[in-house]
Amino acid sequence: MSNLDEIIARLQNNEVVAYPTEAVFGLGCNPNSEAAVQALLTLKQRPVEKGLILLASDLRYLRPFIDESCLTEKEWQSLTQVGTQAITWVVPAKKSVPRYLTGQFDTIAVRLCHLPAVVMLCEAAGFALTSTSANLTGLPPCRTAQEVYAQFGNDFPVLEQATGGAKQPSEIRDIFTQHIFRQG
Repeated sequence: MSNLDEIIARLQNNEVVAYPTEAVFGLGCNPNSEAAVQALLTLKQRPVEKGLILLASDLRYLRPFIDESCLTEKEWQSLTQVGTQAITWVVPAKKSVPRYLTGQFDTIAVRLCHLPAVVMLCEAAGFALTSTSANLTGLPPCRTAQEVYAQFGNDFPVLEQATGGAKQPSEIRDIFTQHIFRQG
């Protein structure tokens, strides 16, 4: 039995939740809420300068963050392809995107994901999700809901569904140069 409604309510209440992605569980929140993102960064002990990945089921949730004027048809095709290898694309960010999302960069990392859990969360909440691996500093990323509870406590809001089963987290790649920042 899924606890989807509870997780959606918590996201809409600007809380941090854990949810399955292609390979591991991610920690996510409403990227439009600075308080929610700050809570996530504190929980994760992640410096704001690193920036965050945004994950969404549909491009319409990512467009508010992307400087579309910089992308050609070729880049749009790369951005919208969802294959067996999950790819997070580093793209130009709109000037209006807050630094609590981009960190020290003028870019933002975005990924389309068609995993049913992500699709349900984005469609019900109406926004993209921040995405950073669900793990405390120094511990391995959680691959199951039980591992999330073990690291964050039994009361932590976790969408109790399976990951996509990928062995490695997403590859992170520059949309223009194809430079790989993290091998997938």
